[in-house]
Amino acid sequence: MPPRIAPVDPPYSAGLQQDFDRVMRGLPPLNIFRTVARNPRVLSRMIAGGLLDRGSISLRERELVILRTCALCGAEYEWGVHVAAYGAKAQFTPQQVAATVHRDDAAWGANELLLLRLCEELQRQQDVGDALWARLREAYDEAQLIELLMLAGFYRMVSYVVNATRMDLQPGAPRFPAQPKN
Repeated sequence: MPPRIAPVDPPYSAGLQQDFDRVMRGLPPLNIFRTVARNPRVLSRMIAGGLLDRGSISLRERELVILRTCALCGAEYEWGVHVAAYGAKAQFTPQQVAATVHRDDAAWGANELLLLRLCEELQRQQDVGDALWARLREAYDEAQLIELLMLAGFYRMVSYVVNATRMDLQPGAPRFPAQPKN
């Protein structure tokens, strides 16, 4: 199925190239950035609002929230991009990568299970129940909780874009794993 909005092709305007360079650090721009570039103002705001810097949570926690949120939203494009770019840096095992799509509690530690539940409650009810919130408060401070909530929301928005535009999968990025046979 062709994308509903085609990514922009080079040569890029100076402004677009500057935004691409800021986020890609010398690598060719990903399809998502080339597609959002159809509205350069939105691309600039998206890049400025990104949460891929050193934040108040670990890279592993950040990527777990991103992968689970994208999986729950069916955003295979963004899930694959993050597995390819950060999966090894986050030290995810192949079992854990698969468990971001097909929930497998045995793959995770206690705090990681809390993060999976956070993503699932946010997806299901756009809120976090009191019982889960109390457990999250024991494990994370307020700055971390704000970052976790914003991260899940940001990648839900990204999922809307990649799904609704029918974005082509990024070359070289993995696909969702098949459902394990029991």
